[in-house]
Amino acid sequence: MFDALLPLTETQREIQRLARDFAREHIAPFAADWDRRQYFEPALVRQMGELGFLGMLLPEEYDGLGLDASSYLLALEEIAAADASAAVMMSVHNSLPTQMLLNWGSDAQKERYLKPMARGELLGAFALSEPDSGSDAASLRCQAVRDGDHWVLNGTKAWITSGTYDRLVVLVMARTDTADARRGSKGISAFVVTPDMPGFKVGKKENKMGLRASPTVQLVFEDLRVPAENLLGQEGQGFAYAMQSLDHGRLGIAAQSIGIGRAALEAARDYADQRKQFGQPIRQFQAIQFKLADMATRLAAARATLHATAAAKERGERVTQFSSISKLFASETAMFVTDEAVQIFGGYGYVTDYPVEKYLRDAKVTEIYEGTSEIQRVVIARELYA
Repeated sequence: MFDALLPLTETQREIQRLARDFAREHIAPFAADWDRRQYFEPALVRQMGELGFLGMLLPEEYDGLGLDASSYLLALEEIAAADASAAVMMSVHNSLPTQMLLNWGSDAQKERYLKPMARGELLGAFALSEPDSGSDAASLRCQAVRDGDHWVLNGTKAWITSGTYDRLVVLVMARTDTADARRGSKGISAFVVTPDMPGFKVGKKENKMGLRASPTVQLVFEDLRVPAENLLGQEGQGFAYAMQSLDHGRLGIAAQSIGIGRAALEAARDYADQRKQFGQPIRQFQAIQFKLADMATRLAAARATLHATAAAKERGERVTQFSSISKLFASETAMFVTDEAVQIFGGYGYVTDYPVEKYLRDAKVTEIYEGTSEIQRVVIARELYA
């Protein structure tokens, strides 16, 4: 709908078409049923891996596609327009665990994990938050104590996307400087954890308002023994690695938000053309026209901001502030657009016969995860004085 604003290369257009065709054939027809049943379709991991969607940002030497950020975000938007649950799995995998391994992993870690992750044989997850540490992530309590050639982890992680998948690679943040918790983020390290390690347990599965086809769980570590070679990068630097990766992750959530909003706008546009009241399609009424115009305007602005930020990142520029701006504006746009779509549908927008109520439910979490809107405003304001 807004492609004319972006100077896409032929490769980017081909990636966009591939993602759109896949999403419309293999995801969209089943999304409502998966949502009702809270069903995670494991075949999607394999299918998306075969098409390269799980290794879009990885170099070819690790079986990735070696694409630029905009190509990845265009594909992610198409997946999100079909189903936000599938999109968040793709987003977390590409933005956080694979990038942390690529940027700070040892050669052995990269060789062991990145190739199967790019092929969809392993799925990535990210474990930073805990039941009592969300926005204040540096207050986490999960501890890691060295014991010979292993680290022993104890604690509970919360809000783990895709956490029930059996072939998982989890990047876990744990406190290795346990002597003085006041050191905050300086005492936190990152570990590569897999479900086959002794002491790994899947805890409570959340019964969510939206993204119901994406399993979100707690992970419980009870004397979890992690080989010493699974420490990522330098001891004590895990929190810094996570924060740098979240810059990229927030762009993924922005693309997801735009995909949800675009689907809602297209549904509302079509419905307004078909639905008649007072003898004419409701799109003839100025009140409806203004709603559609505002929806389209905000989505176009959000998309332009996102891809401008992605281009700056590709140039090697620091994009912390604009990643937060992109995530904040796109997520709040998604909420605005989906709410207006429900209003345009009227009573039918409030029932599950039509998709817009799902779009509204799915949109809400984009204002919460990978940094709430309030945290994004803190980051943006802080960067004004940097």
